[in-house]
Amino acid sequence: MKIYTKTGDKGITSLIGGTRIPKHHIRIESYGTVDELNSYIGLIIDQGVDSPVKDILKQIQDRLFTIGSSLASDPDKSKMTIPDLWTEDIQLLEDEIDLMNESLPELKHFILPGGNNVISFCHIARCVCRRAERLVVQLAEESYVDEKVIMYLNRLSDYLFVLGRKIGNDHQIPENKWLPRL
Repeated sequence: MKIYTKTGDKGITSLIGGTRIPKHHIRIESYGTVDELNSYIGLIIDQGVDSPVKDILKQIQDRLFTIGSSLASDPDKSKMTIPDLWTEDIQLLEDEIDLMNESLPELKHFILPGGNNVISFCHIARCVCRRAERLVVQLAEESYVDEKVIMYLNRLSDYLFVLGRKIGNDHQIPENKWLPRL
């Protein structure tokens, strides 16, 4: 398989199902942003996080590929079987958030991103995840999107926020509390 095909040289690309659309289409923006998010998850993994966290993050990467394939398919024309997102995938994120929250102090302030590299990467991934969610919500206004995709991205951004807090807490790094000037 060749990496370059030259079929996109004029700013048009194909969805799964054969439909050709502009590369600036909201569908392309949606799955491109999910791909960007997946890369940031890989960057978090590469920071030497604990094995249980690494295992969850690798599962998340797999689910993001599932989401990407769903978004890259023309819902009206694709006959290809693609993987599905399951309700259990969302539940896993909720369970992990609840588990991490058990050892964290109560959140009483907004938190500014930062603390160390891995915490900062968690915040960057959270922001990219929120952008992906906004784009997918917009796409869902004009075309079919499995509601579990939106739910998953919403929970994932929460997971990434709590993961950043947990990593900071585990390494005794104080949170950057936002104390607004009044």
